Amino acid sequence: MKFLEEFRDPELAKNLLTKIDEACKGSWTLMEVCGGQTHAIVRYGLDQLLPDKITLLHGPGCPVCVTPADAIDAAIDLSQQGIVITSFGDMLRVPGNGGDLLAAKAAGGDVRVVYSPLDAVDMAANEPEKEFVFFAVGFETTAPGNAMAVLEAKRRDLKNFALLVSHVLVPPAMEAILGGENKIDGFLAAGHVCTVMGVQEYDKIAAKFEIPIVVTGFEPVDILRGVLTCVEMLESHQSGCLNAYERAVADDGNPIARSVVDQVFEIGTRTWRGIGDLPMSGLIIREEWKDFDALKRFKIHPKDVQPSRCLAGKVLTGLIRPAECPEFGKGCTPESPMGAPMVSAEGACAAYYRYRGLK
Repeated sequence: MKFLEEFRDPELAKNLLTKIDEACKGSWTLMEVCGGQTHAIVRYGLDQLLPDKITLLHGPGCPVCVTPADAIDAAIDLSQQGIVITSFGDMLRVPGNGGDLLAAKAAGGDVRVVYSPLDAVDMAANEPEKEFVFFAVGFETTAPGNAMAVLEAKRRDLKNFALLVSHVLVPPAMEAILGGENKIDGFLAAGHVCTVMGVQEYDKIAAKFEIPIVVTGFEPVDILRGVLTCVEMLESHQSGCLNAYERAVADDGNPIARSVVDQVFEIGTRTWRGIGDLPMSGLIIREEWKDFDALKRFKIHPKDVQPSRCLAGKVLTGLIRPAECPEFGKGCTPESPMGAPMVSAEGACAAYYRYRGLK
């Protein structure tokens, strides 16, 4: 398959590993900020194939994992009021403070899995007697589709559709990590986010903290190329943002998608699961679109209380690896998850459990 098999080619991967080994003189700590990249790294054992002088840490790149418990609670509360909650399937088993959406469905709540927010708009149009809420989570990648759902609901003059929004942005999280306990020498930036947003924000971070940031894809060859580029920049004392995912990312991203997002959303403070409030780190619905804001329409004010034994925050910021959490594989498993990183298909804990067991 074009653009897939060739980026899993073992010989290309071996050649890149050789080049990385030759280029690496110092010891460097790199962080990827994409759950898809995390799973590829663990699945293919890329971190184990790299030279010992390179350490890969996993950042808060899983949108489901950083969705706070209070957002889950809000969705559950709405379902208990007879409101139809629509969501992507990976949100149903993410625990809030009082259960998850799958349990809410089992208790009689109308919780439906959709494959697009526009599916939820269609449902609202077909069942005007019911209130529909789409649980809108994710990074910049999913924001255009969610914004389009609002614009389409407005075009159809639907009065029974709203979004429960928990959108977060990658650059503020990177800045928070760089100002925290970890010493990160360079970042592998999420390619799909950059297909929408471009690289301008990363240029600013790279200049501010004098580090290399390399926009990277998701297959083994993509990731190894990103690591090589980052190492070469570090060894030559270069900072800046380079695009190593040219087949998908343009420097200015997708201006049309960004325009749609800007119509519906504005930047505001968001709570990140296990991390806390980060100023200006997420998207909120603009005042002129407040009729489509589920929190305002239904007056939901949940409180965020993080499970004390779940170390998701430390996993998401690279302070520990999943297996270093005392609950990993014991109190927290995919069948009985304590935290979101064990639930999501992009979660680091789920990746380690699936591909490395209890090691």
